[in-house]
Amino acid sequence: MLLEGVKVVEMSTWVAGPGAAGVMADWGADVIKVEAPVGDAVRAFAPDTAQSPGNPIFVNENRGKRGIVIDLKQPGSRDVLLTLLEQADVFITNVRPGSLAALGLDYASIKERLPRLIYAAVTGYGLTGPDADLPAFDITAFWTATGVGRATIPEGVDPFTVRPGFGDHVTAIGTVAGILAAMHERTQTGAGRLVEASLIRAGTYAIGWDMSLQLRYGTVTTNRPRAERENATSGYFRTADDRWVIALARGKGDYAAILDAVGVPELAENPRYAPPVKDPEALEELRGLVDAAFARLTLAEVRAGLRRNDVIHAALQTLGESAESELANEAGCFVEVDDGWGGTFRTIAAPIRFPDGAPLVGRAAPKLGEHTSEILADAGYGAEQIAQLLDSGAVRGLPAQ
Repeated sequence: MLLEGVKVVEMSTWVAGPGAAGVMADWGADVIKVEAPVGDAVRAFAPDTAQSPGNPIFVNENRGKRGIVIDLKQPGSRDVLLTLLEQADVFITNVRPGSLAALGLDYASIKERLPRLIYAAVTGYGLTGPDADLPAFDITAFWTATGVGRATIPEGVDPFTVRPGFGDHVTAIGTVAGILAAMHERTQTGAGRLVEASLIRAGTYAIGWDMSLQLRYGTVTTNRPRAERENATSGYFRTADDRWVIALARGKGDYAAILDAVGVPELAENPRYAPPVKDPEALEELRGLVDAAFARLTLAEVRAGLRRNDVIHAALQTLGESAESELANEAGCFVEVDDGWGGTFRTIAAPIRFPDGAPLVGRAAPKLGEHTSEILADAGYGAEQIAQLLDSGAVRGLPAQ
C-alpha cells in the first residue's frame, strides 16, 4: 500500500531532510535514520524522558523510522553506510556538499557503485556556486535570501523572522515530490538519479505570485500597512469582541457582498465609493466606514454574514484555537502517535490524506541508536560482525537508560 516495500536511508538533521523522510515513513516506507553519535540536533530541543515522554519536535519529523548510529570518523563506518545504501531505494541527506565529498559520499562518488539509487540532496543554496557550502536554515535561505521576508514585512516595520521549520516543511514536501518523480522514472529506465532540493528554490517557488510579477515587469507591490490597503473591503478587520477576521473579495461582486454582510449595503450604491476607488480621500473615508461597520458586530455576527453571502473569510486564530477547531480536525491535520514510553500524544499529520486507505501512522520516533543491531542484521551482518563494529566505535547502539 502506497510506499510499503520502499526502503529509504536518511542521513540528515533538523527539519527539511528529516521531514521529507518522515512523510515517506508515514506513507509506508521503511526509513532508516542514520545519526552521528551526538544525534540529530533537534533531540536537544525538548526532553524525552520517562518523566516528560516524547520530544514533540523530533517526533513530528522522525516518527515511524528506525534509528542507527554510524560514526563516520571511524574506520569501516563508510562501508557500513554504503552497505545500507546498496539495499535502499532512496538516500536523503542534508549534510553539506563539501562534507559529503570529503567522505566520498557525494553523488558523483557513489553513483557508479549504486546506479539504481535515488539520491536526494537537500541544501540551503543548491549544489553549485560559491555559496553551496554555506550553512543555512529556512530563516536565512527560504525567508530572507529569497525576498519572502521583505515582501511580507511592510515598509516601516522592523524585520521579523518566520516561525521555525516553516520553510523547511515546504522544502520537505517538494523533496518528496521530486523523489516520487524519480522513482516513477526508474520503473521505466531502471536507473536512479540525483534529486536536488534547496531552501532557496522552494522559497522562490512559494513567493511565486510576487516573483513572477517581479521577473516580468521589474517591480511588484508587496505588503503594505493595513491603514494603506488599496481595497477597503479586503483585509483584516477588528470586531466588537476584539477579534480579527479576514475578508477577501475575489471579484467585483464581492464588494457589495462584504458591505451587505456587515450591515452597510448602501455604501455599494454610493458612486463616490465605486471600485476601484482612485480618490485618496474617498478611499480613506471608505476604509473608516468599513472598519466601523465591522467593529459594530461580534466575530460570530460577522462570520454569519460573510458565510451567508459566500465571501472568502477566516477568523484569525491562535495555535491553541486551531488545534481544537473543527475545521483542522475534520481536515485530518493531527494524528495520535506513540511517545516511546508507553503512552501517546497528538502531533501533526503529513499534508496529504488518502481517504481510501493508507498505512497506519503512530509508531514512535527512534531513540538514538535504538535499532542499530537490528538494522545491521537485516543488512546481512552476522552477530560477530555486529559486535566487532560496536566494539570499534564504527556504529553505536542504544545507550543505557
